[in-house]
Parts: sequence; C-alpha cells; structure tokens
Amino acid sequence: MVNDLQSRRRLDSIDVEFNEKRLVSDAGLLLPMTLAHRLGLAELVAEKVDLGERPGAARPERKALSLIAAMLAGADSIDDTDQLRAGSTEAVLGQKVMAPSTLGTFLRSFSFGHVRQLESVASELLSRAWSAGAGPSEDERLVIDIDSFVGQVHGYKKEGAAYGYTHQLGLHPLLATRADTGEVLGIRLRKGSANTQRGITRFIDELIARVKKAGANGKLLLRADSGFWKTATCEQLEAKEIEYSIAVRGANKAIAAAIEEIPDQAWARLEDYPEPGLAEIAETTYSGRRLIVRRVRELSDQQELLPGWRHHPFITNRAEEIGVVEKEHRAHAVVELTIRDLKAGALAHFPSGDFSANSAWVQHAVIAHNLARWSQLIGLPGASVRMLQTFQRRLLRIPGRLVSSARRLTLRLPVRWPWQRAFIEALTRIRALPALG
Repeated sequence: MVNDLQSRRRLDSIDVEFNEKRLVSDAGLLLPMTLAHRLGLAELVAEKVDLGERPGAARPERKALSLIAAMLAGADSIDDTDQLRAGSTEAVLGQKVMAPSTLGTFLRSFSFGHVRQLESVASELLSRAWSAGAGPSEDERLVIDIDSFVGQVHGYKKEGAAYGYTHQLGLHPLLATRADTGEVLGIRLRKGSANTQRGITRFIDELIARVKKAGANGKLLLRADSGFWKTATCEQLEAKEIEYSIAVRGANKAIAAAIEEIPDQAWARLEDYPEPGLAEIAETTYSGRRLIVRRVRELSDQQELLPGWRHHPFITNRAEEIGVVEKEHRAHAVVELTIRDLKAGALAHFPSGDFSANSAWVQHAVIAHNLARWSQLIGLPGASVRMLQTFQRRLLRIPGRLVSSARRLTLRLPVRWPWQRAFIEALTRIRALPALG
C-alpha cells in the first residue's frame, strides 16, 4: 500500500510541457521515406499527377508524400496528418508536411481521370521496387489473389456509399494482392452497391499488364472466391495463358449435380486439413473444365461427426496433382491478412464525402502499404514480412531526438531498443540503392 502511494506521488510530481522542438514522434519513418525517395516517388507524382487549374493543384508531390507518410504512421483521417508537423518530425521525411486543410482540398480536386494518374504512379513504383529487389525472382511463379471488401463510412452524406452484403454502410473496393508478400498489386474503389464482379474484366487485363511490365516473367496463378466465378473470366484467363483456381457456388444446380455424380470411392481423405472434423477431396468436370471439390463434416460438441457434408468446389485449369492444387487454392485466404492491414490503418474508413477524393485516398493508402512491405523485403531480405501493425510498432513508431553538431544532423533513438539492429540493417540496405527519378 505504501509503495502504491509512493508511485502515485512520483507520477503526480511529473510536470508536463509541450515545448520540445527537436523531438521526433515517429522517427522510424526515416526508413520507408528513404525508400520512397530512392524509388523517385516524389518525381513520379510531379510527372504524372496534373490537376490543371483546380484548387490544390500546386506541388502534388508534397501533398501526396504528406498523406503517405501519415498513413505509414497509422493515420486513418486527414486530420491525423497534423501529427507529422509536431517537433522535428518533418526532418525525417525529407520534405515539408502540408496542413490537413490543404490536403483535404488536394483530395477533393481529384476526378476519376486524376485517380487514374495516381494508379499510374503506383504501377510505375511497383516496377521500380521489384527491380530494386522486392520482386519475384527470374521465372518464379507469381500467385495473385483477387477479392473485394466493404469499407465502412461514417455519416450519411458519403457519395456512392450503400449497404452492401455485410449490411454496413460503405464502399466496395476491388483489389488484387501478391500472395507471398501481401503487396497490393491493384485496387479500384467502387460504389457500395457494386456487384462483386463489377469491372473485373478490365481490372484483370490491367493487372496482368502491370505485373508483367514490373517483371513477372514466370507463370501467373490467379485465385478468387465464388463471387468472381463466371465463364467469361475463365475464358479471359485461358486466352492469356494464365492459370486460375476460382471457387464456384455449390448451391448452383448444375454444380450440385456434378458433385452428386462423383462416386464414393473417388473421395480421398485430407490428412492435413486444419479444421476439426473430417475433410475429403475429389474431382470431376464441369463445362469441360476441371472441378475440384473439398467436402467437410464437422464435429459436434460431443466430438461426434455431424451428419451431412459441406461442399467447397472450385474450378481450375491447373494440371498438377489434386492435393497440391486444392491446398494452394485453400491458401487464397491469405488475402484477408492484407485486407486486415488496410482496414487497421488508412482504410479503417473513407474520410471524405466525395467519391473521387476517397478514390485518391485509397491509392495513397496502397502506396503507403506497399512501401511498408518493400521496406521489409528490400531492407531485411529473407526475414518474415510482418503484419503492418507489428512493422509500425517495431520499426516506425520509435521516439527520437534530432540534434545538430558540426553542421550534421544526428537522429538519437532510445538505447536498448529491441529492434535497433533490424532498423540499422534495413536503413543501410535502402540507402545503398541507386536513386531513381
């Protein structure tokens, strides 16, 4: 009891003043922002984003990098960018941070065409990052997952927002991710009422062109859930010689009939299936294409198998052994990890009432997300790519103090920081990259 009282007195005796000009709130931002400058991000934005005579048109690169840096620090609203103007934080970003009001005007100046300019920036940045060491190796197969999600909005005056399949008011982005790294390879914001398949044909065409331009020279495998299943998509991918595995709806009468005709002896047990219960796989054909089915019986509370099977079919043009194809298709679930990271950060909600402004916000969010991924892939090759919040906590949200001596700046970071070695190694590798742009 005495110790508790003494602790409270010690805490109460601490005076608080907000007057230190040399402190840096998120000193680790030096890492991804150095990478951004090495990849020539500012020059790319200045070259490709032209808002004409619209308000906020001047110096788009400063505004874009202000938003991206704030998102790397965890911003999920325009007002959060003001955090980077505190103390000496600007010094580790390599540029002046623009005020939230200026950034709001900047975002509201975007039209659909201007958002496409930002997409072009993201595409070129992908090519540069992959060339710098973040990309797949020569002839390595690239696995792409396509999905969509409902991103929440707050308030009812949000252009394009609607109650989607989650029964939440929101917008409905379409995105593609790289399975092994969690990078976002493409994203397109859509109205909340948009059907899952809306815009998928053009999206796939642009996606494939983008990754091939970036250096994906090996086989491409595209995975998707049943919301994207349609014959035209299969034909589109076959024409481009792209491998695919796309879930199909088991409730479809023709699919259900094809599954029903599979003989009992054709089913093989899945020994490594993680779900409690019993899982088996078999295959047949549907419309001339390979149809692989996983069926599952769950355990009851009394650890007895429940009657009946749940079927999980998918269609594919892959020729490998059924167990390999089924297991890799099941791994499509990793796309949810990228969605989790996006929704835990800048896409926790969409901040503007203007649809095009939100579309521009999404493109900035994806660039920030990818910079975090590339900082790990290039800076710490061979190490596991951590979830965004872990990366932020360990390597970005480091308090620091900027001091000057002999006309040279030194960023002083906490002694015994647990991940200081990883930070120094990553920064050294990124600084060794040739500057582009």
